[in-house]
Amino acid sequence: MAMWLQILYRSIALFILVIVVARISGKRNITRVPTYKFICYHAVAIIAALISVNVIKEVVFGLIALGVWILFPIILDYLSLKSKWFHDLVNGKETVLIKHGKIMEESLLQTRLTGEELLRELRYKNAFNLADVEFAVMETTGEINVYLKSDKKPVTAHDLGIKAAPQTEPQTVILDGNVLNEPLASLGLNKEWLRIQLENMGVSLDNVFLGQVDSSGDLYLDLFDDAIELPQPKVKEMVYANMEKAQASLFTYAIETNDENAKAMYEKNAQKLKQLMEKLKPYLLR
Repeated sequence: MAMWLQILYRSIALFILVIVVARISGKRNITRVPTYKFICYHAVAIIAALISVNVIKEVVFGLIALGVWILFPIILDYLSLKSKWFHDLVNGKETVLIKHGKIMEESLLQTRLTGEELLRELRYKNAFNLADVEFAVMETTGEINVYLKSDKKPVTAHDLGIKAAPQTEPQTVILDGNVLNEPLASLGLNKEWLRIQLENMGVSLDNVFLGQVDSSGDLYLDLFDDAIELPQPKVKEMVYANMEKAQASLFTYAIETNDENAKAMYEKNAQKLKQLMEKLKPYLLR
């Protein structure tokens, strides 16, 4: 068999093998894996490349080496799941760099981290002022996570005692001018609803590159023609505005009528609507 055919067949086979190994290893961010796994990934890639281009003459020997670098990380992962002690032995432990606002110099020495490097890593986490940091820890992957002091953290709806509506993942219903039926159906919507929305916006389906519907039922569109400006979806705001309008109308009717029974009815319903609006406000207004 010609050499180029051998290289071609080996390369295809090893490429498939590497994909299978990557799937077996699990979904991992390559930048957030322990050092030994990072080395293993490179070793597998290098050995596979050497076998592929016939630098390693004996394929069996190459596959044995490849098997060691593939199987050992899988075995270590399994043992790490079963034993916390073994996990810490293989992956190491996180290191506290800042505690109660004070830098742990011994930890910096242990992690071979200089003061300038620490400040740079803090800036990556949007902590530009060291005085704002309460706690910082270096994970076993080398990433540094930062916890700000209580008075420096962004204010949340929970801090203000405000209820906020839960958010779900937006669903992509249009991609490259094509309607995606499955995500549309998962939202309880159909093509007719989508057609009406596009018609109201004055947009042709062929001109839509991407369309997403959020948990509130708002449709966001990105068009091929970037010169066209689309109005921002305001479904929830319009619902709340209509409720306010209805409440105001009820109060007006109560003031204008001379019938005491009708006045009491209008005032009662206006009060009920006001209570309902207070409950729905966190969900309709963000």
